[in-house]
Amino acid sequence: MDTFVLVVTIGVALFFTYTNGFHDSANAIATSVSTRALTPKAALAMAAVMNLLGAFLGSKVASTVSKGLIATPHGRNGMAILFAALAGAIVWNLVTWYFGLPSSSSHALFGGLVGAALAGGTQVHWDGVVDKVIVPMFLSPVVGLLVGYLVMMAILWFFRGSNPHKAKRGFRMAQTVSAAAMALGHGLQDAQKTMGVVVLALVIHDPSRGFGIPIWVKLICAAMMSLGTYAGGWRIMRTLGRRIIDLDPPQGFAAETTSAAILYTTSYVFAAPVSTTHVITSAIMGVGATKRVKAVRWGVAKNIVGGWFITMPAAAVVAAVCFYLVRLVFG
Repeated sequence: MDTFVLVVTIGVALFFTYTNGFHDSANAIATSVSTRALTPKAALAMAAVMNLLGAFLGSKVASTVSKGLIATPHGRNGMAILFAALAGAIVWNLVTWYFGLPSSSSHALFGGLVGAALAGGTQVHWDGVVDKVIVPMFLSPVVGLLVGYLVMMAILWFFRGSNPHKAKRGFRMAQTVSAAAMALGHGLQDAQKTMGVVVLALVIHDPSRGFGIPIWVKLICAAMMSLGTYAGGWRIMRTLGRRIIDLDPPQGFAAETTSAAILYTTSYVFAAPVSTTHVITSAIMGVGATKRVKAVRWGVAKNIVGGWFITMPAAAVVAAVCFYLVRLVFG
């Protein structure tokens, strides 16, 4: 029975990864599709491949998720906590996807872990939650906004004497590279988060095994995220690609380059599981503000930011309810 519960929990974790893929695929390709640098099918295929590759480039974020946020729970109660955390994150992913709101799958997962842990009587490492989740949640969008603005200003200055049509054509080609870099960063960040959850499930099942990540875990997490990415997330793509601001190729390149740099830095330097959604959305806002402040549809941006703030507590509440339901049904 314990093995069956483990398999079910890993299956739910992989389904979360799949929803993460189609929910967050827009992060990597919305700007390239909206500027017509890539066709939707080509962009999705590229993003799927780069997500797969990115998943194998590091393990620091996975370690933070598996060990740094909650104390390792034990036995069936521990597996119920993990199951409920994933269920809460999946429900929130599907709700926000339905309404086209680019909320954070990462913070849905973190909120689910905290909510389920509190409901199940497991200790929450609040210092880890604050240092690795809360602080980056507030800091990364600010950095994305400012760096996006500065990168775009630098592009405008360097190409101030260029022919606008030739420059846009060149940046449309360059966006192929910047979008690929963004997708690689997405795989590096988000696939590792599910790896951390699967490793936690394995440790709950067998505490003696340690927190190392088996190659098969990396492979199936990466594959499921790539499949989800290829399934696409058209509702969210419209929000990021058109509703915030009508992007042109130089702006798309600036936003993607900014986002990729932040994702690599937070993963390798700080081992912080930041939200790719927060980073790319704020970078788009910063880039758009260089045209003129009113060019950004701040009303849409306000709704998106509002979604950011409610994601963790909402997913935590759903996860807590799921935990109580699981305990009620299965004792």
